[in-house]
Amino acid sequence: MIKYIELKWPIATKTRRLMFFGLIAALFLGGCDKDNGINNNNPYIPIVNFSYTINLSLPLYTNLQYASNHVIINYPSVGYLGVVVFNNGNGYVAYELACPNQSIASCSQMTISGVSAVCACDNASYNLFSGQAQGKKYPLKQYRTQLVNGNLTIYN
Repeated sequence: MIKYIELKWPIATKTRRLMFFGLIAALFLGGCDKDNGINNNNPYIPIVNFSYTINLSLPLYTNLQYASNHVIINYPSVGYLGVVVFNNGNGYVAYELACPNQSIASCSQMTISGVSAVCACDNASYNLFSGQAQGKKYPLKQYRTQLVNGNLTIYN
């Protein structure tokens, strides 16, 4: 004679299963990051929405084919005070040309010197590889970039 035994899940096991599935859901949802680590929360630089595409095969952008070179884009609707696009050797980064650690003023548009962006207001020098300046709270405001078939799109 065969006896069937009915198994009942104890409450503790049900709680563990719920916690397990909750953890999996949290990891799955938390892993979606559309910003790729780009933080645009800077109180001094207004948020502007734009999308601008450059064809890297044009002579105007030949400089960007080589690491440590840059191009400045001052088109009226790109960034707030313009954008510097920089080839960091691993790809392209785009930074706002407004000084990131003070209110917008007449001296706020940065200039590029080698691999640094220099703010005339406080003479701070920001490294274009990292976007950081020694002793400054906010790094350069970075915009997103996407390279497709030789066209680089800069957008926010």
